[in-house]
Amino acid sequence: MSHASIGYDFTEIYSQTHNHVCFSPGTQFILTAVQDRIVVRRSDTFQIARTWLLDNAHSASSGILAAGKQPLKKSVEPEGWITHLGWSADSEHILAACAKRGVVHVFKMRDDTWNARIEAGVEGLAKAEWAPDGRHVLCFSEWGLRVTIWSLVTGSATYVQFPKYTDKGYTFRKDGRYFVLAERHKSKDTLGVYDALDSYKLARHVLLPSSSLSSISLSPTGNHLAVWEGPLEYKLYILTLAGHLLATFVPEQAPALGIRSVVWHPSGSFLAVAGYDDKIHILNSLSWTSVKTLELHTRIPAGTNVWREPLNWLESTHGYAFQPYDRVQGVASVPLIRTNPEKPDPRSGAVQLEWNVDGTLLMARFENAPTALHVYAFPTPSEPFNPRLRSILLHNQAVLNVRWNPVQAGSLLLSCGTRAVHTWHSEWEDREHKPTEIAECVGIPTEKFEVRNVKWSPHGKGFVLLDNSAFCCAFEATEEPQHGPS
Repeated sequence: MSHASIGYDFTEIYSQTHNHVCFSPGTQFILTAVQDRIVVRRSDTFQIARTWLLDNAHSASSGILAAGKQPLKKSVEPEGWITHLGWSADSEHILAACAKRGVVHVFKMRDDTWNARIEAGVEGLAKAEWAPDGRHVLCFSEWGLRVTIWSLVTGSATYVQFPKYTDKGYTFRKDGRYFVLAERHKSKDTLGVYDALDSYKLARHVLLPSSSLSSISLSPTGNHLAVWEGPLEYKLYILTLAGHLLATFVPEQAPALGIRSVVWHPSGSFLAVAGYDDKIHILNSLSWTSVKTLELHTRIPAGTNVWREPLNWLESTHGYAFQPYDRVQGVASVPLIRTNPEKPDPRSGAVQLEWNVDGTLLMARFENAPTALHVYAFPTPSEPFNPRLRSILLHNQAVLNVRWNPVQAGSLLLSCGTRAVHTWHSEWEDREHKPTEIAECVGIPTEKFEVRNVKWSPHGKGFVLLDNSAFCCAFEATEEPQHGPS
């Protein structure tokens, strides 16, 4: 990349509810939920391509239950708003669910007359989402009673009993062949493996070694499964999909609390594990032991690139600017919040841990260092194995969300709840054409907009910026950036 700043063209501000805004897998459309209405826009012109108003009348069962509590509400009120929204993998279908009404709607982009309606029974509806094939819908019931897998092709349903969680503890293998679910049977943690190509028939059911499972994570290769205990015990298990226990990891000095974040390296050769003790253990897939420990310190090590957001830059520029970070020279420190580990749910540890697309960088956001973002350099197989802290970005407000670019390995976005989005690029050229990195603050050209969340487009050349009830998009400009409203 050249030394010039990347310019961005911003769209107008549009309404949304519950942060339901997402690009289609091919980036051609943008899907939005506005209360009980679905809106599909073209991503090149932002013209409305499709829109549906949902009939969110209660399902028969939920209607009876709701009638006993209070009068039925109209769908325009919050109870009838869309709670779950998503594209199928081929962008052909759209799923929209209203969990409180126990109803899931499915629409077809190329056929306005086609639609499907799924109604939950007395078990209720907690969550609905697509299976990877885009032809099955997963419906998680309330109270952890079951998962119902509906086929859009045959109209039939498959039932899986007693999932441990509805918001975690399940995954699909990368090729979509197997559905892996953490379950609870007879007060014991178990694992169910279901064949998605054979109507989700049970392929294997095994007893897990955990006593109170927190979650699971399947390696990108699909060969290994990480299972870890709840917040009171720092213990991680590595199993095969057949249920064979390969290893158990506990640090030499076991912390008082358990594991908070687990993430696989894209190659599946390493596993990053972080707890509430501000340490990140890197396990390799040969011995399943810690080969490197990365630790949060107040004092920043020498040789680390330190970037600081300028003070009051939004006020001085009124937000209409591309403001570079200040490069901090000399000794620098990370501001930390003192926490009490004896109190329940202490504000410490890596609350967000994520590799970039090729596994050469690891991003960590620690809850007791809320204004800092740590970026660690991770070696390629041909380089000496020495993961190290590469860069730290310091901000005026707490960092809320960080997202790696899905295509460009050294590019990320972050939001701090202000009228700006922040960017960092690891591969840059200075004015002398020497490789370097760059960090910038990008003001949002509008008066009332606070960036609470960010989402990349699948092609990595644009992103969605989300406020509580509004959104806008930004795309890389083809011309030099404009430092003012257009």
